[in-house]
Amino acid sequence: GVVEACLLHMLKRRAAGFLRTDKVAALFTKVGKTCAVAADVCKKVQELQQQVESRKNQPNGQEPLKRQGSTTSKTPVLTPQAIKHIWVRTALIEKVLDKIVQYIVDNCSKYYEKEALLADPVCGPILASLLVGPCALEYTKLKTADHYWTDPSADELVQRHRIHGAHGRQDSPCKRPALGIRKRHSSGSTSEDRFAASAREYVESLHQNSRTHLLYGKNNVLVQPKDDLEAIPGYLSLHQSADSLTLKWTPNQLMNGTLGDSE
Repeated sequence: GVVEACLLHMLKRRAAGFLRTDKVAALFTKVGKTCAVAADVCKKVQELQQQVESRKNQPNGQEPLKRQGSTTSKTPVLTPQAIKHIWVRTALIEKVLDKIVQYIVDNCSKYYEKEALLADPVCGPILASLLVGPCALEYTKLKTADHYWTDPSADELVQRHRIHGAHGRQDSPCKRPALGIRKRHSSGSTSEDRFAASAREYVESLHQNSRTHLLYGKNNVLVQPKDDLEAIPGYLSLHQSADSLTLKWTPNQLMNGTLGDSE
């Protein structure tokens, strides 16, 4: 919907189509006359729209559609929201929305007024470049079991990569052992393995996951274990599970894997 709003901003009346109510469809159709990528999207959208119409006309659901070609049988049932944004949605799933928008930006004088967003020398290219990321994704599942919690921050992703990557990559410039756990030759000690697994599981539990919701996290929070000891910096986090709130604090030495022989 946001992309459509950008595409429709100050669109020329000729490009929007005088008699068409769907201005996005008119724009894609007009761009498709000179842009091969947009023309392919137009064909796919027309096929999808025909399938939607045929489903409406079939009293017994989708059975006749399944007997058609293999490409038709794989087509998911489109929701009203998906049909509403079918042009942008199809271009996004086909991973060409960024290319189409970039083509429109490069030829903006044909389609837009001078004050339009896509005609702006800065905002137009920025919009096209922002769409490169979404177009690189595979939209095989639009909703997962853990969709109710938000994506982790960039800092958390870096920390996760450091935790998991330190085990298998010996050529890493960072020579610190993950979580301060040292493997002593091949003794095969089950107690060491259990300790390593529990430590790794604990640090992973500090991040966002499907069981608990990370409400708050702050690094370098000072804690003084005893009166005669100096304060120790660590990571403070507040987690919400189904039935409780948990406050955790972990020393930076453990988080960074430099615990060594500290008590």
